Amino acid sequence: MSRATSLVKKIGTRFLPFADAATKELPLSRLLRLSLFQVSVGLAMVLLNATLNRVMIVELKISATLVSVLVALPLLFAPLRALIGHKSDNHRSILGWKRVPYIWAGTMMQFAGLAIMPFALLVMTGHGQSGPLAGEIFGAVAFLMVGAGVAVTQTAGLALAN
Repeated sequence: MSRATSLVKKIGTRFLPFADAATKELPLSRLLRLSLFQVSVGLAMVLLNATLNRVMIVELKISATLVSVLVALPLLFAPLRALIGHKSDNHRSILGWKRVPYIWAGTMMQFAGLAIMPFALLVMTGHGQSGPLAGEIFGAVAFLMVGAGVAVTQTAGLALAN
């Protein structure tokens, strides 16, 4: 048993919300491990909704309408989550795994979207050779990639906990 797990067990369930959700089949250490993918999703959402929102409007002087449309783009993948969940439940990869390849692919989509986003935002400000329309297109692609990655990662990851 690791030091972190033993420390959590010493604290007890009185101070840890949902710590009593662990069972013999699904111990607390496995629940914590399964919840780590949610950390990556949460960090991506904080970047999109809190930090980039303010930076784009205040410092890059991008219109608030365009920023709100870009921030809302990841929600377009919400209706597809049922299909993603069905595919991750029924499709086996070459390695024989069901959901892990979906979590991996979703995380890579998040990473790709977050990796191209700063460059798209720099092009969007209009200081480059291409016009601001190219920046808006690349920005939309970046936000869509992050949204697709979040949808795939969360759906397949939450199915692992069942």
